[in-house]
Amino acid sequence: MATSTSSKLNKAVKQQYMDLPQGDMVQAMYVWIDGSGEGLRCKTRTLDFEPKTIDDLPEWNFDGSSTYQSEGSNSDMFLIPAAMFRDPFRKDPNKLVLCEVLKYNRKPAETNLRHTCKRIMSMVENNHPWFGMEQEYTLLSTDGHPFGWPSNGFPGPQGPYYCGVGADKAFGRDIVEAHYRACLYAGVMICGTNAEVMPAQWEFQVGPCEGISMGDHLWVARFILHRVCEDFGVVASFDPKPIPGNWNGAGCHTNFSTKEMREENGLKVIEESIERLAQRHMYHIRAYDPKGGLDNARRLTGRHETSSIDEFSAGVANRGASIRIPRAVGQEKKGYFEDRRPSANCDPYIVTEALVRTCLLKEEGKEPKDYSK
Repeated sequence: MATSTSSKLNKAVKQQYMDLPQGDMVQAMYVWIDGSGEGLRCKTRTLDFEPKTIDDLPEWNFDGSSTYQSEGSNSDMFLIPAAMFRDPFRKDPNKLVLCEVLKYNRKPAETNLRHTCKRIMSMVENNHPWFGMEQEYTLLSTDGHPFGWPSNGFPGPQGPYYCGVGADKAFGRDIVEAHYRACLYAGVMICGTNAEVMPAQWEFQVGPCEGISMGDHLWVARFILHRVCEDFGVVASFDPKPIPGNWNGAGCHTNFSTKEMREENGLKVIEESIERLAQRHMYHIRAYDPKGGLDNARRLTGRHETSSIDEFSAGVANRGASIRIPRAVGQEKKGYFEDRRPSANCDPYIVTEALVRTCLLKEEGKEPKDYSK
């Protein structure tokens, strides 16, 4: 089983240095989304104080020509601190700083989807939109082979692996436990985890988060997962269909509610929202993966607990539908619904923004409305 060379370095030797006092200085690791819309980058700077709020953090810059975000002739990009978390790798008082990226002219970079999402969320803050996202992922060896799978074949068919226990059913639990605890330490709103249907596939859930914080917390949870996997020498893949054939894909089911939906007879509001979503199916499909639906086309086949990418459907407790209303919500006549279409590699900023645009701003048609005009 192929693991990275770096993971074989002596961690006890490293720990000798990590235990050294750092005086009054603070290390702040700035994290941002690169030009792929999926990859994360980071770099660290020293501060001579401990920042207490995001406003305490200075702007920074980086070479966008090396992150698919600019040309070499005009490559400076700006990092604008947007959300701050405790650093679970260097520990207190050090920080993780999630940043927005601006181009040389101070306009948002093409993959800075947070900028518009924040404006849309500010328009509906009185509705108190809550989100919870279920992030599925697959652990891979560095050669791209699923972690724990036989080197020249396949494991037994799906069935015993979902929420499974035992060395022949759960592959990579150490990584899952380390990630969970690191997220709790950082202040990420992680609320659960479980083994998934395909062996070496796992899921963690983040939420409930209100408004823009959903995207912030999910991106930082992803960053922490990548860093934990780096220490263990394996790779976390968010590919929505990492293994072709009779194996489940990976999604990012998104649970959504508003203040009205959570109140008495909120089911009526939920049903009205689902009607609106039905009229804008293809707009949402384009928003729900970074390749405008091409990635999800491999996953949303109507099989393996998915709906068809070409058709909208909804139902109570139906995991083969586009939208699932949990059975308890149907019985209590209030609560939330689950949009099962977003892919594992979706950008949570545009997913949550799309739901707000359709369900709360009541937009129609194939394109999002431009409110800046």
